[in-house]
Amino acid sequence: MQPPTQGNPDSPAILQIRVIEGEGVAYPIGGRATRGVTVQVTDETGKPMEGVSVSFRLPEEGPSGTFSNGSHIEISTTRPDGKASAWGMQWNRTEGSFEILITAVKGQARAGTICAVYLSKATSESDSPSPIKLARNHKWMWITLAVAGAAGAAVVAVVLGGKSTPVGPTTTPTTIGTPTINIGPP
Repeated sequence: MQPPTQGNPDSPAILQIRVIEGEGVAYPIGGRATRGVTVQVTDETGKPMEGVSVSFRLPEEGPSGTFSNGSHIEISTTRPDGKASAWGMQWNRTEGSFEILITAVKGQARAGTICAVYLSKATSESDSPSPIKLARNHKWMWITLAVAGAAGAAVVAVVLGGKSTPVGPTTTPTTIGTPTINIGPP
């Protein structure tokens, strides 16, 4: 079996995804996101990856909203700097915290993370909850990533605190914080 990077030099072995804007932001219920969420996708060496497909998924129920296309899913492609954004979300009128599930895919490489957001009745930023309070509202974050390769095998590398732990293709629970998840071939 040949790793994807040998067959296609543009396909990275591992993707890394990091939220660089939007984590912990509180928006007024019923409002529209003016800042949105921006992520940066890099390869295993930290080089920004252009042309990576990035999906942003809002919850179907509870505190949530819709993207400008009226859907709970927005798909964007990374620019030369490795960044992709989703903005202009129309928030619903349910107060509370929620996570936006973000996944990146290029060739056989996949990565995922979440971005915590809060909808509030507060009318000013000083009335909004702090990111620390938001983190306490979602102690356990579950990210389900299905890794399927054309050859039928893949390895998931979960990066937490700068250390990688390889695991087999399975559901990967993630704990407190905003983890970076790297997925690549063996």
